[in-house]
Amino acid sequence: MNSEFAIEILKTMIYQSLAIAAPILLTAMVIGLAISLFQAVTTIHEQTLAFVPKALAVVGIILLLMPWIVRSLVEFTIGIIQKMPQMAQ
Repeated sequence: MNSEFAIEILKTMIYQSLAIAAPILLTAMVIGLAISLFQAVTTIHEQTLAFVPKALAVVGIILLLMPWIVRSLVEFTIGIIQKMPQMAQ
């Protein structure tokens, strides 16, 4: 395996992990920002008010995107398995 091949695999792996994690992290960030804004406006500073909606939104987005996540990971895994003969050279 040459260095260009290893770099290409690492680049693909990093892109894949970012593509899968980004919707989940963005959902948590948007919900957290909305809850923080609500808490600032109403002067309610309850910790569970920030945690529960964020947790529910993250679980919801994971369930909603689960088919895409699994399909994406399966395609990535198949691609890596198909490149294994090239890795041995």
